Amino acid sequence: MNTMRTAMLLAFMTALFMGVGFLIGGRGGMMIAFVVAAGMNFFSYWNSDKMVLRAYRAQEVDERTAPEFYVMVRDLARNAGLPMPKVYVFDNPQPNAFATGRNPQNAAVAASTGLLQRLSPEEVAGVMAHELAHIENRDTLTMTITATLAGAISMLSNFAFLFSSGRDDRNNPLGFVGVLIAMIVAPLAAMLVQMAISRTREYAADRRGAEICGQPRWLASALQKIAGDASHIENVEAERNPATAHMFIINPLNGQRMDNLFSTHPNTRNRIEALMAMSDIRPGGSTPPEAPVKATRTARSVPTTGWGRGKAEPPKGPWS
Repeated sequence: MNTMRTAMLLAFMTALFMGVGFLIGGRGGMMIAFVVAAGMNFFSYWNSDKMVLRAYRAQEVDERTAPEFYVMVRDLARNAGLPMPKVYVFDNPQPNAFATGRNPQNAAVAASTGLLQRLSPEEVAGVMAHELAHIENRDTLTMTITATLAGAISMLSNFAFLFSSGRDDRNNPLGFVGVLIAMIVAPLAAMLVQMAISRTREYAADRRGAEICGQPRWLASALQKIAGDASHIENVEAERNPATAHMFIINPLNGQRMDNLFSTHPNTRNRIEALMAMSDIRPGGSTPPEAPVKATRTARSVPTTGWGRGKAEPPKGPWS
C-alpha cells in the first residue's frame, strides 16, 4: 500500500511539474520543463549523495578508524541482506542520522557525533537499522527525485511572472490566472506531496528497521531521545540546507512538531507506539517508553571529523 501510494505521489509530482511548464509557456514551456527536469534528475542521480555528505562535512570511517561503529553497521547490513554501505560520521551535537545513495550498491549511512555520544549502543543499532531500511526500500533515490522535482517547480514558479511578461497570452492558456497558479499553488502542492512521501516512507523504514535489528524497542527508545534533544539542539548545517531535512531519522529543523501537512516526518509519538505494538508492549498515557536495555555505559571516545584536515590521526576507542 505504501509503495503504491508513493508511486502515485511521484506521478502527481511529475504531472505537476509538467503542468507548471504548460501554464507558463504552453506546449513549448512544458517540453522545456521536461528537459530541465530530466537534466536535474540525471545530475541528482549520480551526485546527490556526494553533495549531501559534503554539505555536512561528513568523514568516512572504516574498521580501523571506528571499529565498533563500523562492525555494528556491517552486522546489520548482513542481517538485512544488503551490501556493506560506506559509513560516515559528521560532527554535530544534535543526535541524528541519515542515509543516501542511488541504490544499495552505492549507498552510505551517516551518524552525527551527538548520536554516538548520547545514545546507547542498542539505540544506535536501532537507528542505523532504520537507515539501512531506507536503503533497502530505495527511499534515498525516491526522496532525491522528489526533492529535485520540488526544487524545479519552485524555480519555475519564481520565474513565472518574468516568463509571462511581454509574451502573447496564447502561450499561456489561462493568462494571468495561470501565472498565479504557477507562482503560488504549484509550489505549495509540491511541498505537500514531498512531505507526504517522506512521512509514508518513515513508517515503513521504522517497521523494517525493527525487523533488521530484531528489537523494536531499541529504535523506539532512540526516537524518544533524539526527538527530545533535536527540539533544543540546533543543527546549523540543516538550517542552512532545509531541503535535506527529510533525509534524517528525526526532523533536524526547529518548529516541526506536528503530524500535519506541513511536517516532513510523522509525529514521533505515533512512530513509537507503532514500534511498541510490534513488541506487544504499548505505552500507556503520556509516559514515554523506557530504554530497552539498561546497559552500563563506559567511558568511550567518539569518532571526530577533525582528521583529514591537517590534524592528527583519529582517536582509538570503542566508537573510534
